[in-house]
Amino acid sequence: MKISLNWLNGYIETGLSAEQIAELLSDLGLPCEGIEHLDGDAVIDIEVTSNRGDCLSHIGIARELAAATGKKLKLPTVELAELDKDTAQLASVEIAEPDLCPRYTARVIQGVKVGPSPDWMVKLLEAVGLRSVNNVVDATNYAMMETGQPPHAFDYDKITDAKIIVRKAKDGERLVSIDGTKCDLNSRMLIIADPKGPVAIAGVMGGLETEVSETTKNILLEDAYFEPISVRTTARRLALPSESSFRFERIVDIESIDWASKRTAQLITQVAGGKVAKGVVDIYHKKSEPKRVALRLNRLKALLGIEIPQDEVLRILSALSFQPKLETDTVVCAVPSWRSDIYREIDLIEEIIRVHGYDKIPIEPRIQIVVTPPDERQKLIQSLTTFLNGCGFFETVNVSFINNSIASLFVDSGSVEHLSVKDETRKGANLLRRTLLPSLFNALKTNLNAGNIACRLCEIADVYFPEGKNVLPTEKTKLALVCDCEFRELKGVVESLVRSISTNIQIVFKPANITWAQSGAEIFADDAKIGIAGVVSDAVKQKYDFKQISPCGAELDFQALAALQTGPVKVKPIPRFPAIQRDLSLIVDESVTWADIDSAVNKKAPDKLEDVKFVGIYRGRGIPTGKKSVTLSLTFRDTDGTLTHDTVDAFENNIVAGLSSSVGAELRTA
Repeated sequence: MKISLNWLNGYIETGLSAEQIAELLSDLGLPCEGIEHLDGDAVIDIEVTSNRGDCLSHIGIARELAAATGKKLKLPTVELAELDKDTAQLASVEIAEPDLCPRYTARVIQGVKVGPSPDWMVKLLEAVGLRSVNNVVDATNYAMMETGQPPHAFDYDKITDAKIIVRKAKDGERLVSIDGTKCDLNSRMLIIADPKGPVAIAGVMGGLETEVSETTKNILLEDAYFEPISVRTTARRLALPSESSFRFERIVDIESIDWASKRTAQLITQVAGGKVAKGVVDIYHKKSEPKRVALRLNRLKALLGIEIPQDEVLRILSALSFQPKLETDTVVCAVPSWRSDIYREIDLIEEIIRVHGYDKIPIEPRIQIVVTPPDERQKLIQSLTTFLNGCGFFETVNVSFINNSIASLFVDSGSVEHLSVKDETRKGANLLRRTLLPSLFNALKTNLNAGNIACRLCEIADVYFPEGKNVLPTEKTKLALVCDCEFRELKGVVESLVRSISTNIQIVFKPANITWAQSGAEIFADDAKIGIAGVVSDAVKQKYDFKQISPCGAELDFQALAALQTGPVKVKPIPRFPAIQRDLSLIVDESVTWADIDSAVNKKAPDKLEDVKFVGIYRGRGIPTGKKSVTLSLTFRDTDGTLTHDTVDAFENNIVAGLSSSVGAELRTA
């Protein structure tokens, strides 16, 4: 934002040089990017943050300087020479999109004479980087740089039926802007139209057909408030940035629109002649009450660490137009309409200290850093991720948003909808995820495309579950794993992971219908459900374009894992005596699950059975229809001596008999 010192002196007499003003503004949070000395003037280029749209004008900067120096702010006196005709008889306004345009004002100026602008106006405009066009256009630009409110002047006689309609464009409509750009409009763009069609792009730029020219005699003057996101989205889609859109995107003062309109009309009649019709057409939807914010004086001291006298606090807030009222130890402020960035107590504290001076905060010669040990949650996260790293899993950090087409594959159709943000903010991926798996599968796909075969990924993060309207969502921490391996490998990782934090626990995978899985299971630790796992369905494979692999995934509840912790893991000594391993190939019905087989083995297992492992499944030649061959491995060991094969034969025969009676298993001999 470029500020002319000569222009600024019209609103506040500081008696300071350009360099001194630049330094003062920097202390106020408006750093100087450079000073240019022109013929009899100095131009200060300041950086204005996106939340301070009120500082994108000379009056806004003068207001800041008045608060810092105690000098008086002088606003222009607005007086209009009005016609007997009423504006409401000469023009009408219809707002079809009040959410995108809550306020629109229109004034009519008759009998103007378009021509060159006076030298004083041209000089000031050129100093801040605006070229002179004609006296009417220059007056609107001058008003914008003065007040921060962008007006627009239409040729009144080119507006059909003198009627303004604020609406969304229709797909296929076109408009040529005043800079000659051919704009293809769509139904997501807000426009200004008359009964015939578009005449301007709301908040961005006017149209060529209704611009002010040398033949213009009458003016329809627009001053309005347009929703910032709508203006920003439209300007970017059309690649049509402007000084107007820059200000509308950063929020203009909706309460000062009528005053700004009067001021613009005064400037137009001052440099181009003519008279203003009486009154104004002012359509204002949903006028809001002034915001009130309370400040606790003890909170001010506690946060800043210094004592600022109460009188100084009240002086600063009064100078910033917050109308402070002291109520015991609390100051209640009415936030001025141009300060859209103020809505919390901490905002008032920031206002006070930036005006009082950050240099007033004492600096200690030494900074003491206190190291805080990790809490139990952090310790568990570190333990889990370290274990998974050892299993070949790489930890990922993903964005918490997914798109609807992905989300629908992982959530039951009858469940509550996802939380979402506006499409303009996050485009298509605007749903807060309820499971980590979609993001992990997407990361897996990216790695596969890059040639990272045998990829294993994990993530620990929060997911979000809606709890109804106007209620904060429930946040739950989850641990998710995905890999391009067989399900039994993932199952082994999950079992080992759980046993790494709780050794004496039984982990069971119970078959279950999982929305995203063709074969799924619920995971239980003893009797508590701790998560789900499965092999992805064909729909998920198709969505992610998994052609050569069938990835599997698991998602565990972090709180459930935390509840399983049993303290330090006790290390067992290395066995002194060797083990004997026996492999069994069983022919069973297709309906028999591994859980059935595992249960049957454990029922007949002696205390010398150390481990039961799944080896594989075979279907094909030699196996009857409706049957399958399941191979498992049994490991026997005696802690007191070496087992003999005769002893193990007896153990094996007993187990086989149990399998035969429980699941109808037969030993496969060939």
